[in-house]
Amino acid sequence: MNEDVDQSKRQFLTSALTVVGAVGTGFLAVPFLAQMQPSVKAMAAGAPVEVDISKIEPGQLIRVNWRGKPVWILSRTSQVLDTLKTLDGKLRDPGSNESLQPDYAKNPSRSIKPEIFVAIGLCTHLGCSPTFRPEIAPHDLGESWRGGFFCPCHGSWFDLAGRVFQSVPAPTNLEIPPYRYVNDNLIIIGESDGEITA
Repeated sequence: MNEDVDQSKRQFLTSALTVVGAVGTGFLAVPFLAQMQPSVKAMAAGAPVEVDISKIEPGQLIRVNWRGKPVWILSRTSQVLDTLKTLDGKLRDPGSNESLQPDYAKNPSRSIKPEIFVAIGLCTHLGCSPTFRPEIAPHDLGESWRGGFFCPCHGSWFDLAGRVFQSVPAPTNLEIPPYRYVNDNLIIIGESDGEITA
């Protein structure tokens, strides 16, 4: 048996095999890592949504979909804004200290511009979608109702700033999504200060 081994050939073959193995591992890893990325459909579902608010009449509510959730955009009248100021004593969190909203919506109207209200239309109790009830003192909600959102699932009341009333199941005010104005007629839901939210 010949014990003379050519070390240079052995080192070359070991190095070549290492390189081929690394390249092969890279080729196997690329499709594996690519499948972990969200699909185009999933990325589109989370994409910001542009909404033209130029045709919304005072008192009108429109609905759009963002990230699979209903988002409400309400054009509030001066009468509604005046009514909001009178409800603080009946609300669980009138200052929105325990609620989810961007810092720019932590104010009495819970909005960037008082006349335009933007909120995620899901009750903070169990995620039902409340109904828009703008009428004052309807027979089924009583004399104290001044317009707002009523969740028929478990009876939670929210005013027209999405603030929850006391003694109802919902624990917090309606969530305000990140949004920004492009101009007076166009808002983008899902972006704040020009940045897409995570």
